[in-house]
Amino acid sequence: MTQRRAMALVGTLGLVGALVSVIPATAGGAPAGPAAVGPRWTACPKDVVVPPTVQLPVQCATVPVPLDYQNPDGTKIELMVSRIASTKPEKRRGVLMFNPGGPGGTGLDQPAFLVSKGLPAGVTDAYDLIGMDTRGVGHSSPVNCGFTADDAYWANIPPYAPDDAAVVRQAEIAEDVAERCAANDTEGRLRHLTTANMARDLDRIRAALGEKTASFYGASYGSALGAAYTSMFPATTDRVVLDSIVGDTHLDQAGLRRFALGMEQTFPDFAAWAAKRHESYGLGRTPRQVRRTYLTLAERLDETPAADGLTGAVFRQITFGSLYNQIQYPSLARIWQTYLNPGEAPRAKAATAPNAQDNALTVFLAVTCNDVAWPEDVDTYRRAVARDRMRFPLFGAASANITPCAFWTHEPAQPPVAVDDEGPRNVLILQNRRDPVTPLAGGELLREKFGKRSRLVTVDGSGHGVYLLGGNACALNLATSYLVDGTMPSGDRTCRRG
Repeated sequence: MTQRRAMALVGTLGLVGALVSVIPATAGGAPAGPAAVGPRWTACPKDVVVPPTVQLPVQCATVPVPLDYQNPDGTKIELMVSRIASTKPEKRRGVLMFNPGGPGGTGLDQPAFLVSKGLPAGVTDAYDLIGMDTRGVGHSSPVNCGFTADDAYWANIPPYAPDDAAVVRQAEIAEDVAERCAANDTEGRLRHLTTANMARDLDRIRAALGEKTASFYGASYGSALGAAYTSMFPATTDRVVLDSIVGDTHLDQAGLRRFALGMEQTFPDFAAWAAKRHESYGLGRTPRQVRRTYLTLAERLDETPAADGLTGAVFRQITFGSLYNQIQYPSLARIWQTYLNPGEAPRAKAATAPNAQDNALTVFLAVTCNDVAWPEDVDTYRRAVARDRMRFPLFGAASANITPCAFWTHEPAQPPVAVDDEGPRNVLILQNRRDPVTPLAGGELLREKFGKRSRLVTVDGSGHGVYLLGGNACALNLATSYLVDGTMPSGDRTCRRG
């Protein structure tokens, strides 16, 4: 694996006060009225992937929304949405909107993707499935900072800092990125990429579709967006399922540092898997030996990068990202094997080209930096890195490292959206016990914030994603029953493995 391929793998890993009271009703919590004319549905762009197993037609349309909700009659931008329409009018309840996470990930293909993963017919009968590229993403008025493939900035998560000097070097890179994003923002759009504005967009889409209410499924960062959406618009959100929880309506420094906790909790599953396959991969006969192999190899690559340029920081990012799903364990083990034998590692190839992840990296930065104020003092990050390197040696010195948010040009326009515990009991929270990027602590935090409005389903599972992707029958049945029949668990539930 070349470093360029490694960067492509990890490049978009993320994602994760009372707002309504300080914003005019026309810009925030007041539901949008119905559109005079509904969207015009046509064929989707060719890059919207529809797996061959999906036999249901997928259509796309655009919905205009204000760039600045403080000036709703000003500049408009267009959001592209997709639809798999229910074919059972007698069973149709309404629309179910999706967000797959990010921020910065495309969501136009999300309905078809979940259908291909076995989304039950009861759900496809009950709802028109609505995907979308959120503002700034893909086909929805995209924004870019201008990152290139050989850029020093290549991932949403900062690189692992093996020592104090590495934090200072990363601060220089982060400051350059913030300045470059500001310079490329010639139309002044970046400051309007916030979770609150995306939640307002969701309500505009609901209204454009002619629906009085809308249901929502959001995973990873989509859980933060969904939490903001139902907090700002409790009267027009129907059934809400939030999966793999960030912990709030935004990703802040504390949330990013929880990634290190998530890796510590999830890595033992890979270590146990690899130990059982030592005769094949040679990574260690016990989980403890596998952990030692990881630390030894990472430190070796810190001192001497591989022939293809792969560093300890990139190696750690690859391992972190491969813990998202157990299906990735064999390829991760093969990568470890490659770098355990330095003579077999591929040679580097020169490459200078636009970064295919430019848009995703840009949107993640804009939303994360605009949602909440980040510490600006480099010493704050130096102390955090030193502490988390000891507390969470696998990944703590990465997720505590400094980001461009420390140097972002714009201060947050409003406080982050506060989770509102006053409203209908309509929020079902799904959370694996072991998740590298959104650990169980995030699910517990959001459950506490929503209070009586929510129920938490804790799954004895590993990886990022519960519904459909996690393979747990109990969680699948609970979430499907809620979406189709409205059956909310009477209390919090725990689902055993399987």
